[in-house]
Amino acid sequence: MMHRVRRVVFVVAAFFAISICGSAHAQMTDKEAKKQANNPLASFTTLNFHNYYIPELDQVDDTANTFWIRYATPFRLFKGHWLLRASLPIQRVPTIEGAETGLGPANAFAAYLFKTKDPSVTFGAGPLAAFPTSTGGVPGGDTWDLGAAMVLFDARSDLFQWGGLVTYQTDVAGDGESSLAAVQPFGMIQMGKGWYLRSTGVWVFNLEADSWMVPVGMGVGKVVKTGKKVINTFAEPQFTILSSGDAGQPQFQLFFGVNIQSMK
Repeated sequence: MMHRVRRVVFVVAAFFAISICGSAHAQMTDKEAKKQANNPLASFTTLNFHNYYIPELDQVDDTANTFWIRYATPFRLFKGHWLLRASLPIQRVPTIEGAETGLGPANAFAAYLFKTKDPSVTFGAGPLAAFPTSTGGVPGGDTWDLGAAMVLFDARSDLFQWGGLVTYQTDVAGDGESSLAAVQPFGMIQMGKGWYLRSTGVWVFNLEADSWMVPVGMGVGKVVKTGKKVINTFAEPQFTILSSGDAGQPQFQLFFGVNIQSMK
């Protein structure tokens, strides 16, 4: 148990050490802030609290839950602009012996922000790492993984913003094998006064286990700019329309959370 805790402390400490290398912030109007509130590459320090409540699992008569804590910060390295994002899940996972609750495997990626012709379009790509931080009997966290992440966000339209996040990771050390890919297409339709519609389902492909799932969501969110902070709250039901492979995959899940962006 203690060696798992030390791993978590090491990962968090390393992340914050990198994050203080330097950051870039910009002032934004209320209109721009609302458009950028769902941009994974926005040049702000961001703290997210995301929860997936899963009441329906394929071939499993139980529920599951994953609560994500995500922290992102921009920084400069080798005269380039980067964004570092770290994520740590707290999970309730059904098992043969009963439900287990604890930390899941943490991950982090650093995306180099490429210059684009239009500043309303942001594109970033870079390395990704996942760490064996699982505790409490939560499965799936015994390997050290490396991979890559790529993100695009297009905010040229005042009405509709869209983009996508693609990641891939594979084991390089530890017990077991892993090969995971994820594709997250997302779109937001602005309705005025900070309200917007959203769809952000994450398509997960477990290449090692030959299983995959494609959820589609439709939700609503509200963005409020107060002083130097942008607060984005949302709720999004997601239905799995295609899946294959292992039992226990979500058939329906409720995704809700709050994003807090801080500007300087």
